[in-house]
Amino acid sequence: MKITIINGSPTPGSRLSAVIARTEELLVQEGFEVSRLNVSELPAEDLINARFESEAIVKANARVAEADAIIVASPVYQASYTGVLKTFLDLIPQKGLTGKVVLPLFIGGSLAHLLSIEYALKPVLSVLGARYILGGVYTVDSQVARKEEGGFELADELVSRLEDNVRELVRETRLRQG
Repeated sequence: MKITIINGSPTPGSRLSAVIARTEELLVQEGFEVSRLNVSELPAEDLINARFESEAIVKANARVAEADAIIVASPVYQASYTGVLKTFLDLIPQKGLTGKVVLPLFIGGSLAHLLSIEYALKPVLSVLGARYILGGVYTVDSQVARKEEGGFELADELVSRLEDNVRELVRETRLRQG
């Protein structure tokens, strides 16, 4: 089974990348084929000018279409997900998430934006045909510490929530794919 992680962070090596990497590890341990689609690596002109027919966008949408489940990951900017993520979501075909289990992963500076998944992301996913949208994981920056020697350390509580959500994603995806 295939899972595509749509990474909406414009910053490589951010704290969100550590959350994504841990999630990816857990999914691989469960036997899933995982691919990461970094939206910031898509051509900016294609995203901004909504070039549905561009080779990069067609290939990105094919990865979404081939996936059994989708993870949508983003830092929170201005109480919502990133603009670069929105430009890509706008290019997914209208029912492009139909039949897919979707797990949101967000990271923000404080708990003040905890509901950004519910109020900003889930309505858009729903319009794209997603009906199996899991609760998601909202992480606060302080739960992902940068290590002096490089890399990150995830708080135990965060790891526990990621494990619970990945188990749910695995269960729901297997259930729907039979």
